[in-house]
Amino acid sequence: MAHDLIPEEKRALIEQHLIEQYVIWDQQLNDPENTASLYDRITTSESLMQAINNVISRARYTEDTLEEAFRQGVKQYIILGAGMDTFAFRRPEMLEELEVFEVDHPATQEFKLNRLTELGWEHPAKLHFIPIDFIKENLVTVLTRSSSYDPKIKSFFSWFGVTPYLPQKDVFATLRFIADIAPAGSTLVFDYIDTDAFIPEKMSPQMRVLLEYLSKIGEPMKSRGFNPSNLAEDLASLGFHLYEDLSPTDIEERYLQGRTYGHYEHGHFACVVVD
Repeated sequence: MAHDLIPEEKRALIEQHLIEQYVIWDQQLNDPENTASLYDRITTSESLMQAINNVISRARYTEDTLEEAFRQGVKQYIILGAGMDTFAFRRPEMLEELEVFEVDHPATQEFKLNRLTELGWEHPAKLHFIPIDFIKENLVTVLTRSSSYDPKIKSFFSWFGVTPYLPQKDVFATLRFIADIAPAGSTLVFDYIDTDAFIPEKMSPQMRVLLEYLSKIGEPMKSRGFNPSNLAEDLASLGFHLYEDLSPTDIEERYLQGRTYGHYEHGHFACVVVD
């Protein structure tokens, strides 16, 4: 489905970006004289494999946790920054009882909706597209103006690949919005970078190269991360109970056993419940 959803010309751009981004990183880290062939650099790219492992493991973690929450009565699934997510098309059996809301930037949703029309994919009745400009609007306003979202029904929220790129105040504001709009017992899963990633003497070499690259292209990480030791306390002040915090080692043990490369250093998955 992912292969079909992304047009061929867009896939070519993505592939070129992956080569430029991750292979160059590994060259800086491991092969400064650029002696290996391009093919060898791609297939042995630790940074690229870690990026792939991150995407795979966070998707698996989200849907494993969602299935458990669904068995406990969750009836609404809200995907923040949904992008090209295909859950609603892959899991029709869950949409028999689960309302799915894709919340994303209007331009991204317009591209996706046009592509779905081109492919002729049937739009599930329980899939709802909610456009939002996160800079100008807040989540409470956007969801409550949707006639399909019910703030009284226990819900499940996923929020991945976003928190490092927002200022800390905006991360906390969004968490408060979720706590305000979701009833007690609702669940949120999200990823975060730990604070060691921003301390020069503690950050991994890969993180150093990543931060330099993001600054160079004008997309710097704006958050300074969460301290895992203080995470439960920080979330409690926002109205959440920390159910689970997976470290990179935990993620590797659960999802990535047998793979040559593991998970990003400093990257965590958290599961929290609204009090």
